[in-house]
Amino acid sequence: MVDVQFRFRDDEAVNDPAVTVDSFSEQSNATAVRIEPGDNARALLPYLDRISLVEVSFPVWTDGRGYSSARILREAGYRGELRAVGDLVIDMLGHLQRCGFDAFAPDKTLNEADAKAAFGRWENVYQATAVDGRQAIWAKRHPA
Repeated sequence: MVDVQFRFRDDEAVNDPAVTVDSFSEQSNATAVRIEPGDNARALLPYLDRISLVEVSFPVWTDGRGYSSARILREAGYRGELRAVGDLVIDMLGHLQRCGFDAFAPDKTLNEADAKAAFGRWENVYQATAVDGRQAIWAKRHPA
């Protein structure tokens, strides 16, 4: 299971500010990038070896495009910190982790005990993913 970190915006100093996806390729010294909804995460694939942090913005909890961005990067081999930022709610956390997020910076402080419980809430999962190594329940029921 992925080691999870909570980074609340009030507690974190910005050491290497994240740049936009569009400007990342032009800034040879940038090591942090921020993906906004609608950005193409695949544009970062040639640069994965120099990126240490990817922030994925969730401006509203109902916008799920960031899940796809995370999964694209992790399945392409990205090993750096992948941080979900924005309007995060407890019910999202387990799903975010399954897509490859290992750090979370919610706009509003979450109850830490509730957040930790959210990661282990569902014993079985329905979607297959190469990110967390958990076997989907349909594969358990119908082994090859």
